[in-house]
Amino acid sequence: MVSILSGLIGGLLATIVMTIFMMALGDDSPPPTAALWAKYVGDEGPESYMMQGMALHMMYGIIAGGAFAVGVTALGLGVATLTTGLLWAVVYGLVLTVVGAVFWMRVVLAMEPEPAMVGMFALFHVIYGVVLGAAVVYLPL
Repeated sequence: MVSILSGLIGGLLATIVMTIFMMALGDDSPPPTAALWAKYVGDEGPESYMMQGMALHMMYGIIAGGAFAVGVTALGLGVATLTTGLLWAVVYGLVLTVVGAVFWMRVVLAMEPEPAMVGMFALFHVIYGVVLGAAVVYLPL
C-alpha cells in the first residue's frame, strides 16, 4: 500500500527533477502555468509570471503525487516493486500529459500547442512518472 505522504513527497521530488529537465531542455518560454496565471490573475503577459507559474506547477506536482498514491491504493494497483511502481507512475505521467495538453492548454488557455511542444511535454511528464514511481516504492512512509 502506498501512503499519501510518500505520494506527496514523491510528487515534490518528481516535480523538482521534471523542472530541472524543463529548464535544461526547454526553449526558455514560460510554462503553461505562467500563461494560466497571466490569463486569470495577472494583467501582463506570461513572461512576467514565471515565478508564480513555477510555484503553481510545483503545487500541482505535489497534489498530483498525492492523487497518484490515493488512486493506486483505491484501485488496488500493485506498486510494491520498482517495476510496477514505475509502470503505473509512467502511465499516470502520460495521463497527466493528455490532461495538460488537451484540457488545460486547449480548453482552459485556448492554446494550440505545436507537436514538438506536446512531445517535450510528454517527455517531462514521463520523467515525472519515473521519479514518482521510484519514490512511492522506496520511501518507507
